[in-house]
Order: sequence, then structure tokens, then C-alpha cells
Amino acid sequence: MDRENVARNPADLVTYQETSVVSKTIHEKKTGTVTLFAFDKGQGLSEHTAPFDAMVYVLDGVAEIQIAGNPVIVKQGEMLVMPANKPHALKAVERFKMMLIMIRS
Repeated sequence: MDRENVARNPADLVTYQETSVVSKTIHEKKTGTVTLFAFDKGQGLSEHTAPFDAMVYVLDGVAEIQIAGNPVIVKQGEMLVMPANKPHALKAVERFKMMLIMIRS
């Protein structure tokens, strides 16, 4: 069976690991990437910038995302766009899974 033609729940494709951040790239092309992340409670990504807009879609849990110093709480089923060249950081308020979609332009 062709794996590309099988529907999957993206939350099932990445697993939590204690005191860790786990990432798994599921699609990578010159035009963009789709990466799944699983953060244990309290884990996160330090402040950084990216040259392209990035969309976060929350698969599970709750996180705080800071964009240019402004905190936003995101929960399962919600999405947030992080604008290009704006500093952003993320911290898992509880265990948290997300899909990060970056489209290069």
C-alpha cells in the first residue's frame, strides 16, 4: 500500500519524551516544510527569528508563544501565525504537540 495515500492523525506521528522536545519533519521541499513537535511540560524553544511566516497548529495540550514580547496562549485545535523576522519563543504550559508549517516565499 502507498503510504502517501493513507490518512493519519498527525498527533500520533510524534511521541512525548520526558524532559525533552521531539521533532519529526514529515514534509520537506524547497517551497516549505511541515514539522511535528512534542514538548514535555516546561520545555520550549528559546527566542529566535525565521525569515518566513510560520503557522503553528496545536494538536494537543497548551503552550505559551511569545511573539515580539507579546504572550499568546494556544490550545488544542487552535492555530497561530508567527510573522517572518519577528522574534518568537515557545514554552509548554503542559505537555504540548504542534504542527509547524513554514512556507518559503
